[in-house]
Amino acid sequence: MLEMISPLKNPSTVIVPTLVMLFLIISPLAAFAQQQTNNDDALIIMVNMERIRTQLQLADQSLAAGDTEAAFAHAFIPHTTTFPSIKGQLEELDEQSATELEVRLTDLPIDIRTGDQSVDALRQEISGINALLDGILAKLGLPASDKGMVSQTVVFLLRDAVQSYQLSNGGSNQVEYENTIGLVNVAESKYQSIAASFDERRSAEINSFFAELNSLLEQKADNGSIARLATAIERDFAEELSLSAGSSSAGEHATYFSTIRELLANVVTEVNNGNYELADQYAITAYLDNYEYLETPIEKHDHELMLAIEIEMREELIQMIRAEEPPAAIEEHVNGILTKLDQAEEILANDPSFSKGSGTPAGFANIEELAAGFGTYTGERREMGEANDPAKAAVRNNIDKIRIKLDETLRLYKDGNAEGALLTSRAAYLDSYENVEIPLRPIDPDFTLEMEIKFAELRNLIQARAPYEQVEGKVIEIRRGLDESERLVSGTGVLAPAIAFSTSFSIIFREGLESALIVGAILTYLEASRNERFKKHVYYGIVLAFAATAVTWFVAQFIIEISGASRELIEAIAGVSAVAVLFWVSFWILNKVETKKWIEFVKAKVWKATTTGSVMVFVMLSFFTVYREGFETVLFYQAMISFAKYMEWYVVAGMVVGLGVITAVTFVVRRLGKKLPLRVLFGLTMGIGAYMSIAFMGNAVREFQEVGYIPTTHLIGTVPRLDINTATMTGIHPTLETIVAQLVLLGVYLAGSLYVLVIQPRRNRAIESARKSHADLAKKKEDVQ
Repeated sequence: MLEMISPLKNPSTVIVPTLVMLFLIISPLAAFAQQQTNNDDALIIMVNMERIRTQLQLADQSLAAGDTEAAFAHAFIPHTTTFPSIKGQLEELDEQSATELEVRLTDLPIDIRTGDQSVDALRQEISGINALLDGILAKLGLPASDKGMVSQTVVFLLRDAVQSYQLSNGGSNQVEYENTIGLVNVAESKYQSIAASFDERRSAEINSFFAELNSLLEQKADNGSIARLATAIERDFAEELSLSAGSSSAGEHATYFSTIRELLANVVTEVNNGNYELADQYAITAYLDNYEYLETPIEKHDHELMLAIEIEMREELIQMIRAEEPPAAIEEHVNGILTKLDQAEEILANDPSFSKGSGTPAGFANIEELAAGFGTYTGERREMGEANDPAKAAVRNNIDKIRIKLDETLRLYKDGNAEGALLTSRAAYLDSYENVEIPLRPIDPDFTLEMEIKFAELRNLIQARAPYEQVEGKVIEIRRGLDESERLVSGTGVLAPAIAFSTSFSIIFREGLESALIVGAILTYLEASRNERFKKHVYYGIVLAFAATAVTWFVAQFIIEISGASRELIEAIAGVSAVAVLFWVSFWILNKVETKKWIEFVKAKVWKATTTGSVMVFVMLSFFTVYREGFETVLFYQAMISFAKYMEWYVVAGMVVGLGVITAVTFVVRRLGKKLPLRVLFGLTMGIGAYMSIAFMGNAVREFQEVGYIPTTHLIGTVPRLDINTATMTGIHPTLETIVAQLVLLGVYLAGSLYVLVIQPRRNRAIESARKSHADLAKKKEDVQ
């Protein structure tokens, strides 16, 4: 049927990729029309009759304007191109009327060219031919208000208009430009005949689209703008008819099979013509925009058959085309695919869900059909990380390629190149993520399907020319899914959990150590000074601090949930906050690294509390001592847990062990009177804090990159590519921005440590030495005197 209703142009004309798909895939409107009339010939005749009518109207307008050359050009098209395509059907319907129409369409351009008749007589003849068209259409037995038939006719006329506008080269070809305007006018006129049956809101939207389309044609806008509006009108028709039908269009799955066969036939044709590039586009469309929606129903019955067709279409066929293998080899491979498609269609013949459709606009990914695949996987099942090392390495490699292509997609779309963005987003999925799915699907088939849907939604947004922010938002979702995909395939491994455990231990140990030492010093001082009555108030403060820390954790979680900010942005902010606190605390500890200074600091705190004698002073002293560390602990763990997915139990284990060690340290100090090597401990915790802040910095910058706040300069192949879990636990990611941020922070730590540990002590010793020398000189003078 598509061949007989094809646009009235050279069939070999190459259309831009987005329109190739539009012209080749039968839209839900066709299915609806077929359901309403069960007469494909009627649709063919109606569409071509309106094409003839369009050219007659344009010829009439040209005659009225005195342009006989244009009138002849328009009158010549029905006689030579349109009528021959439906002559057989018309003769079966009414041979006499068909013969009369053929004669009159043949004579009209001759009469215009010779000038034997007046303009009025020619215009009268055109009116007579229009009346004959109406009579033939009446004999079809279709009411003029047949919503499905008229809607489908409007869609094909708009498609003709889009193609004519492309051939007009922006309006420079006058005849093609006039064809475009005429086709749009006839399409709008046909729509108005059924507009009253449309939903009021949708009708108003379609009217506005037609008005805008006419305005853009008058301005001779770019091809993409014209195509977008035509597609938007078609989408509205599809949605309206889907609602009007009260159920989905029948036979949509069968249409997918039919379309795949036609596209594969086009692949063979183009390969034989030497046009491998166009053949590649046909192959991609056959798989990505058609077979993907058959995978779910085939999967229910025969997983191996579904997988075999997928691999042969997605991998092998496309690889053969891109390698420009001999046409005979490609044709043989296509025949093998067709054989398997026949098997699949036969299997689905008795499936009651096989005929279910969704009314998805032509050319758009069918999200509902994809979503129907949740819970249907019947193949091999594996546990997380149960993949061999080569598969894990391949997944990392493919994910890196996808990230680069997603960045390129956003750049192209932002620059207004939607067609390029669509092709790049398709390549990101078809060339790379499909390879990720092979080891991923047995581990988590539903998540794999969820990612397929996200990629499909991205393509739909690009095709619909959605705002950049919506496209960017979908890319951010996909990026997050890429991390999850890698985690599921790679598993947690050994190194990343070890880092998670040790980092968690270090957090609680460094924060607990300071609290334990201060509280221990307070209690020891109270015992030594015989002020033990204040000890219970110290404990009260500790209990309150623990309670406040727990409340802080839940409040932080609540604020994150209601903030409305994306998860990536929250993680980035938490990471930067943790870096700032770690930086300040680390250098504060460095200044207290001398045991003597530390003891003096604690004594000053306790002395101040005991001299006041106030109960609340001791409560508040212990409360703020512990709560300050608790607040920092909440901040650090919030940042860490966001980067330690699937390793939460290692984090908990590190915290529990850390608390146990702190308890033991407190017992040793309090009961056994042992002294701790504070210089070593504080130096160690300072180093751990520096490591954690550098890791958090790398992760925070990466999260800002994920949400588009910071540009991304990939260093894949230059910086070691760690698996996702190790990367998040170390903050080392292959981008210029993350590496520079970490190196700068490391440089600051090294410079600060050098100053605090080397330069400052030397300066202090020099000052003390100078003072001592001055004191010695003064003493010698006194002795001399």
